[in-house]
This record gives sequence, structure tokens and C-alpha cells, in this order.
Amino acid sequence: MNKKLILSTVTIGLLGSLNVNAAEDLNGMFAQGKASGQIREFSISRTMDYSNPALNDYTRSANAVGGYLKYETADYKGLSFGAAFYTTNGFLNDSPKTDYTQVDPTLLGKNNENYSMLGEAFIQYKAANTTFKAGRQKLDTPMLGSDDARMLPNLFEAYVLTNKDIANTTLTAAHVTKFAQGTFGRAYTSGILSETAGYSAHDSRNQVGEFTNMGTYAVNKSTDGVSILSATYAMDKTLKVQLWDYYAHDIMNTVYGQADFAWKCLVTDMVKPSLSVQMIKEDKIGDDLMGKIDSFYWAAKFDAKIQNFTASIAYSQTGENSSTDTAAQNAIISPWGGMPAFTQGMVTRHMFLAGTDAMKISGTYDFKELGADVVATVYYAKFDMANYNGYTYNDASESGFDIIYNPSIVKNLQLRLRANYANDFNVNAAGATTSWDEYRFIANYNF
Repeated sequence: MNKKLILSTVTIGLLGSLNVNAAEDLNGMFAQGKASGQIREFSISRTMDYSNPALNDYTRSANAVGGYLKYETADYKGLSFGAAFYTTNGFLNDSPKTDYTQVDPTLLGKNNENYSMLGEAFIQYKAANTTFKAGRQKLDTPMLGSDDARMLPNLFEAYVLTNKDIANTTLTAAHVTKFAQGTFGRAYTSGILSETAGYSAHDSRNQVGEFTNMGTYAVNKSTDGVSILSATYAMDKTLKVQLWDYYAHDIMNTVYGQADFAWKCLVTDMVKPSLSVQMIKEDKIGDDLMGKIDSFYWAAKFDAKIQNFTASIAYSQTGENSSTDTAAQNAIISPWGGMPAFTQGMVTRHMFLAGTDAMKISGTYDFKELGADVVATVYYAKFDMANYNGYTYNDASESGFDIIYNPSIVKNLQLRLRANYANDFNVNAAGATTSWDEYRFIANYNF
């Protein structure tokens, strides 16, 4: 019996055994249910800078408003249901909308059109320390996640079982069958940059807002989806260890591990240090639909918090390709939105390309004690690129800032200003460079 049949049988069994009880108190389930959601306004502007005289510099921008509305029933003897409607709608955008030198593609749907969808529709059952959730839902795991960086997030169709019977430990078993790419994926089109940055190897621009077979989305060939097992152990705030295995049928197997340690500084109580390490190992399996992948990535990050200020430094490394390897050979492939890297920039995600040594430094200050609910971050990331990475012929860097303000005058409103300055994001064989300056303004109202 294959995994899909087993999961379907489990789902039908749960529904069959519980629907009688649910029907007896259906009115109460819905009467005590809760609605929630978010209204989001997003504006973005990017000025492109090309050193190649054959290419003209330009500024593209976009504006959109949307968000989601979610309803979850109260549970009856552990059983509950939920659904969420998502939408994004452009305004004050240039025409023609499909001219991507005028209108940024990352806030809207295919051809920069508005779109709406039933993004979540799930059944959930809780018994003691075990939870089962099946259907359309939002997932956030290291190598498969929502990547909510623009208007609408990535969403999934999945069966997820979690258990917390063991003290301080969460065990997860899941099978993911479909993927609905969010708007951010439209920043890419296809190829090695797209598949290492979290999206499709063959088409990220046009697969937005639809639930698609996991393999069809990633490599344009239907597969049996992605099976996941994980264990996470967390003790107080001093130690957290997690291990994940993602078995993407006929594509690759991905193992992700991370450990986070915090300790008391021996010199002064004012400094609170912590250290995190992570690793990713990927290997081709089955029909090798993504190619001959045999890659390894590791990274480390050190944080030091001094009262309201936190300083961070991180380093990561991937293995190098030879002249006979494909671009994916030693790269970290992440087609379904997962982006856990300590060294990623706001936009630049070159740390997963083969043969990349990446470094990132950042500083964050919380102004609450000064009377303002503001958190400000500045950062700089550097990517030293090896030959045969499949995308760029030279090193890249990115700097930027991120300011988050929660005004007290309007409860549940968050205003955010972000900027990134990508230098030599791409360098072609002739040495011509592509760089940009980008600014984003986001307003989120949660209810």
C-alpha cells in the first residue's frame, strides 16, 4: 500500500468516526468559531543598473492591496475545520501591466493580473498531545515554507501529523501533495537561480496562485509529492536541536539539521551570546528528475545581545562544481519556498549556488525603552562565487535596512520600510554587471 493510499485511508477513517459526533453539535462548532485575517498594502520600487551599454537602466514599481480572511470553527471533541480566502489587487500600476520594466511582477498573479483563491481548507483533529491536519494549509518548515516576502505566501495541500508526548520534543510526519506558489516566486523565471532561491526549475513566473502537483511545479513532471519526518527538541531557552528529512519522490532526498545554543557570558551579564549551526545534505533519488544532485551546505551564526541591541555574524559554504558538473550538482535545491539560510540577503540568495562562500553581518536595535515601538535592522552580505555555479561569473554583495513600526494610535497596525542594494547580483562572461536599488513599504493590519 503506497503512502498516498495510507494517508487517504487515515483521513477517511477519521472523518467516518467523527462526523456523527460533529453533526450532533454542528451549530455550536460554528457559533463559537473565530474569524481572523490581515489587510496588507504593499508598494515596491526597483531601479536597475546595467554596466552593459546595450541595456538601458530602468525603474519598475508596483502597488497592491489584499490579504486574507480566515475562519476556524471551535473544536468538538478535538475536531475542527478551517478555511481562508486570499486575494491581491493592483492599483496605480503602469500600463501595459506585462511590461516588467515598468511593473514589478512580485505583487500580482500571472500577467500581473489580480487574483483570489481559497488558499486554506482543512480539517483538524486533536487528541491529547497529537494533532492531525489535512487539506490546504500554510506550512513553515526549513526546506518547505510560505516565504511570505511579498503580497501572498506559498500554500500547500498536505497531511500533517504532530505529536508532543515526549517532554520538550515535537515529532512530525507529513506528506505534501500540492504547492500553490505565492507572489514572490514571480521574481524568478526558471533555471538554477530559481530552483536554489526557493522556486521552480522550469517556470516560476506563470505558476502563481494554483495548487499544482509538487513535481509538476518543480520539474514539470508529476510525482508522488514530498514525505517529511522531523524531530525537534527544545530545552528552556538554552538549547534547541532539530532534524528534518524531506523525501521528494523521484527528485531528491534532503536532510536538514540545526542546533541553537545560548549561554551566560562569563565576563558580564549585560551580554547574552548564542551560537547556531545548520547543515543541508541533498542526494538524487529515483528518476533523478532534477539531475545528479550530491550537495552539502553548512553554516554558523553568532549573536550577541546587549540590552536592546543585537549584533550577528554568519558564514556559510557549499561545495564547488567541476567543469563537467551540471549547475545543480553541488547546489542546494529548494523548489518549494524553503529558505532557512543564515546568510541570505533580503533578495540575494546566492549562498545556495555551488561553490559559494557567504558572509553576513547585521545589527538590530529595539527602541521600545526609548518610547517608540520601533525595531530597526541594518545588514551587509557578501557572496564569494566559484566557477561553474551556473549563474554568475563574479562575486556579489547586498546591503540594506529593515524598519518595523507598530503605532500605538492604531492597535494591530504594523508599518514597515525595507530597502536592499544589490551590487553585481549578476556578472556575465564579458564582465557586464547587473545591480539595483530597491525600496518597499508594507502596511499590515491584523484582526
